[in-house]
This record gives sequence, C-alpha cells and structure tokens, in this order.
Amino acid sequence: MSEAAARPAAAPPVSVLFVCVHNAGRSQMAAGFLTHLAGDRVEVRSAGSAPGHQVNPAAVAAMAEVGIDLSDRRPKLLTTAAVRSSDYVITMGCGDACPFFPGKHYRDWPLADPAGRGIEAVRPIRDAIRARVEELIAEIDSSRRPGRGTG
Repeated sequence: MSEAAARPAAAPPVSVLFVCVHNAGRSQMAAGFLTHLAGDRVEVRSAGSAPGHQVNPAAVAAMAEVGIDLSDRRPKLLTTAAVRSSDYVITMGCGDACPFFPGKHYRDWPLADPAGRGIEAVRPIRDAIRARVEELIAEIDSSRRPGRGTG
C-alpha cells in the first residue's frame, strides 16, 4: 500500500453561505472576514435577492481599514442550489426569505440598520460581523475535531 493510500483523505472544507437580501454589503463583509480569518479551511459564498454591480462603497472603505479588499467582489443571486450545497447558511435578518433544507446549520444574525450614511455608520456593523465570524470559526473548528460529528 502506498503512503498516500495509507493516509486518510482530508475532509473537504466546510461550506458557508452568507445571505443578506436587501444589503449586499453585509454579506460581503461577513464573507470577506471569514475568508481572511479562516483561509482555505472554509469555502465561503455570499448572496442576495438580486445581483449587484458593486458592494456599498462605505462597506468597501470600512473593510479596507482592517486590511480586507472587497472592491472586486460582486453580489451573487441567491439560489436554491447555493443553499442546498452549503453546510452553514447565515442569514442577516432575512431568514424567512431563505429556502430551508433539513440537516443544514442555519443561523440568523440580525444587525441594526446604520444610524446614518458613510463609513462611520458602517464601522459598528463591520465590528459586529467580525465578532460573529470569529464565533462561527470557533464553532466550525470544534465540530471538525476528531471524534466529533459535524451535524
């Protein structure tokens, strides 16, 4: 038996879909943080109710302050296939607008609307998202430890 055959196959990365129906900037910020903090351990996607040409410029600027570039990200259309193929589905105040499939890990992260416009209004949302993403990474990591189930 070859050495490669003797090693167990690496578990595929956990797939996380962030959904924000009305504000693509929120799902993009969450996806940006998770990609930045978890690296290739997690497959990250984000979606909304309509494709967009760009993410909110204030969200791009707020994320640039913490070293994450969202300038080339484009919101994707929410599809049933995207939800079905994700292990975790994180909605941001729009859980009732997202298809439900048994066996998935669903979370709803309601976030306050910004009190104003521009980067100053987005910073508190960005920081709340970062804290939630760090909690999510800890949850994903603990569920993938040897001897523990992923469900």
